[in-house]
Amino acid sequence: MMNTKLTLRLDDSLIASAKEYSAQTGKSVSKIVSDFFVIIKNEKLKDANLTSPTVQSLKGILKDRELSEADYKKYLEDKYL
Repeated sequence: MMNTKLTLRLDDSLIASAKEYSAQTGKSVSKIVSDFFVIIKNEKLKDANLTSPTVQSLKGILKDRELSEADYKKYLEDKYL
């Protein structure tokens, strides 16, 4: 993994808070920012793969059935017409 320098422009008080937190935790500000970016990345991945319990329960239910678009159209016609 290659490390690349990143310059951030932040409010002075925010920088002071970050340095204070860095001193308390023993982590560098760069490590804290890096950890935050990893959290963001993982949240995006989790959200992308998130399915509701209802969808999970239906997953694969029609796997072995042979249904066509015509079957679906007939179902809709029977239901609504």
